[in-house]
Amino acid sequence: NHHETPQQPPLLAPTDGPAPPPVIGQDSVAVLGHSYPRDDFTNVTPRILAKVGLNLHNQSHHPLWLIKERIKAHFYSAYVGRWGNPLFSVHDNLSPVVTVEQNFDSLLIPPGHPSRKKGDNYYLNRKTMLRAHTSAHQRELVSSGLDAFLLVGDVYRRDEIDASHYPVFHQMEGVRLFSNHELFSEVQHGQDLSLFEAAGRRTPQKQETHSLEAVKLLEFNLKLTLTRLVTQLFGEDLEVRWVDCYFPFTHPSFEMEVRFQGDWMEVLGCGVMEQELLISAGAGHKAGWAFGLGLERLAMVLFGIPDIRLFWSQDQRFLKQFQVDDVQQPVCFQPLSKFPPLHNHISFWLPEDEDDFTENDFYELVRSIGGDLVEKVSLVDQFTQPNTGRRSQCYSIIYRHTERTLTQQEVRLVHQEIERSAETELGVQGRY
Repeated sequence: NHHETPQQPPLLAPTDGPAPPPVIGQDSVAVLGHSYPRDDFTNVTPRILAKVGLNLHNQSHHPLWLIKERIKAHFYSAYVGRWGNPLFSVHDNLSPVVTVEQNFDSLLIPPGHPSRKKGDNYYLNRKTMLRAHTSAHQRELVSSGLDAFLLVGDVYRRDEIDASHYPVFHQMEGVRLFSNHELFSEVQHGQDLSLFEAAGRRTPQKQETHSLEAVKLLEFNLKLTLTRLVTQLFGEDLEVRWVDCYFPFTHPSFEMEVRFQGDWMEVLGCGVMEQELLISAGAGHKAGWAFGLGLERLAMVLFGIPDIRLFWSQDQRFLKQFQVDDVQQPVCFQPLSKFPPLHNHISFWLPEDEDDFTENDFYELVRSIGGDLVEKVSLVDQFTQPNTGRRSQCYSIIYRHTERTLTQQEVRLVHQEIERSAETELGVQGRY
């Protein structure tokens, strides 16, 4: 054995110089210069690992970099500390390889919670994974003494396939903590108010330990901060609405939706941080809020980018459009010509034991073979055979390249490979 057993992944992976290419071996997975033993949870694919370390959000003049820089500029100018320095620090080079503990336990996500499912995440092994959200770093940054920070990074999720979903996307996380004095200093008789109350109870409006006054102020400050941010990005005309929702690590929690192409699109989730999380990070005497937003979704709305696959394009006709001298310069994306789609169907009987099959497994298989040639996969039909009780599903797969016209011939080869692999890897029985 020539290589030494690696230590824990470094907290801050260096981003200077190209990392060695990731390798999925017989017994281990090597990524960003570290090797991780494989086990029954290992489900990362070569196609996904090839994206690790590309850090589109740090590539100068990439549209995701552009939107990150605009958000940074807004926070730097709008929130200034008492000595004139920016209040929020920005962290955009933390390694996407995290422990399962960081990704779930540190955020109070209980064991057995559906979000931990192997079908929804990319695991290197039972203990290590590609982060599913930038919140995986919340606790460690709060523990290090930070009160206000923005965190940007690539996140990884097994998901459906369409124009707005991709297994790798980029998030920005924001956290702000307040002491008693900081939260109430603007309020008349604020010195008489407290963040906490003894013997409180949890209601839909607040957590046990928080006073209602504190929560109302935190919520107001959070929504004001985010409304200002999206107004700064999109202009005054943007329609915004807040929807109550649930996250394990905030309460109360909200989603912000914006009006895009006639539809409401969710762009971020946020809420008042669970006090237990702050206590475990050593900041139990403060209260705070957190938000997480998807950079691709914002960029699609802001620049009019119709398909999420374009962010990975190397095509100069795409990238050139974002070469601006000033990050605030407006960019309106001119679509590359829309090439014709090719539709194919695939039908199969599910395995006898249906628990062996999830839709995400099929999407992942299509993605690992068809890659970015696949624009959308949808379940179009399913029925149960009355005699045998077996279930059959039919999926439509739309193939369309973002940069050139596909031939029916090359698509047929990919489609046949998907049919073959579905039988061998997913245990389905084809009806082709």
